[in-house]
Amino acid sequence: MAREGKYVVLVARNADSLEGVRGAIEGAGGRAEVRACDVGDGAAWGAVVDEAGARLGRLDILVNNAGITRDGLLLRMSDEDFDEVIRVNLRSAFVSCRAASRMMMRGRFGRIINVGSVTGLMGNSGQANYAAAKAGLVGLTKTIAREFASKGITANVLAPGFVDTDMTAALPAAVREEAAKMIPVRRFGTAGEIAHAAAFLASDEAAYVTGQVLVVDGGLMD
Repeated sequence: MAREGKYVVLVARNADSLEGVRGAIEGAGGRAEVRACDVGDGAAWGAVVDEAGARLGRLDILVNNAGITRDGLLLRMSDEDFDEVIRVNLRSAFVSCRAASRMMMRGRFGRIINVGSVTGLMGNSGQANYAAAKAGLVGLTKTIAREFASKGITANVLAPGFVDTDMTAALPAAVREEAAKMIPVRRFGTAGEIAHAAAFLASDEAAYVTGQVLVVDGGLMD
């Protein structure tokens, strides 16, 4: 996004974790800032979105990319673990989409990109909460696409497969090896490959793409 001239506001619960990204953006001549917020705190998260738009004068692109896991088989999954994943992975997207859409409507332009997962499309043992949240993003996004299409706002889901992130790095080596065997390209994706797909959905070239699920998974879902 920054390479294409966008001013980027990076948000995470631990702001220090984003300083490397901000430094890389600014080192390449881009513009970025960092904000700390637990997106699971709806009031705080909505306020961050509102404040950014008000201070910068507009908000054109929203990428919801927060995600946690609390894995466990359905029969052993606690209410707390189910609710926490829904709160962070789904409710936070609802809160930010609601806040951002108000500002996008004023400018009659907007790109909403909710990062889902192939798990939300195909399910996965031990991830009833995660799959439910990511599947919920699909329904949420398709509804937003219909409600705001006439306002120049698009909304799409980006659904990655296995990607090299801190989350997948925590998987046992044997699990990673077996997962790679299921992927036709025989490797995990990179964060950069997902970012390029998000940049496309945010671009003018994708103005006629809305309410869709773009799967980026190396052929896992054939």
